[in-house]
Amino acid sequence: MTRAALIDDHESVRLGLVAALERDGVEVVFAGAGVAGYREWRAEFGAPPADVVLLDLTLGDGTTVTENVTALAGESAVIIHSVADRPAAVREALAAGAVGVVSKSSPLDDVLGAVRTAARGEPLNNVEWASAVESDRAFADAQLSTREREVLRLYAAGLPLKVVADRLGVAYSTAKENITRVRVKYTEVGRPAPTKVDLLRRAMEDGIVDTAPEG
Repeated sequence: MTRAALIDDHESVRLGLVAALERDGVEVVFAGAGVAGYREWRAEFGAPPADVVLLDLTLGDGTTVTENVTALAGESAVIIHSVADRPAAVREALAAGAVGVVSKSSPLDDVLGAVRTAARGEPLNNVEWASAVESDRAFADAQLSTREREVLRLYAAGLPLKVVADRLGVAYSTAKENITRVRVKYTEVGRPAPTKVDLLRRAMEDGIVDTAPEG
């Protein structure tokens, strides 16, 4: 039997999904308002991870979609359950490891089908969402050069710029100039990255780094 967890800060949404999933033969092991609550429940009861987690795109506890998906995706198939007007956040979720997206306006049968598909380890058909993401001007390609991508990959992964320069065999001033150009290019396409955290986010969005660094 498929084991599912529901994380949504709207109780009415949780109650409706619990009823629908259980009618469909899915065991709902957790239903709550945040990822922290889910992880605390698992720790308290020594529970294994759910096979599938239905996760609201935006929770009211101040967490980010990248934080939430990253915390879950290593152990469970994460399906984003969201409204359809947030392509930027959807792309962020997919970049962090979510297996797909189901709109909150979708029929319940579509949601149930997505859970069954994810539980089998199969990819979700996200043609509609992929189209929305690709057409989102907020994610215009910054057209980074190969060297700029190399510098960004190492720097965004947490290495000091001097170490990045040493690893790539270039002068510190060259590495610094590359990062400056990267920031300028992202700003020019409407995706500013003034801080190192912002650079990591851009690198994850563009597939330059796979996941957030540990620690």
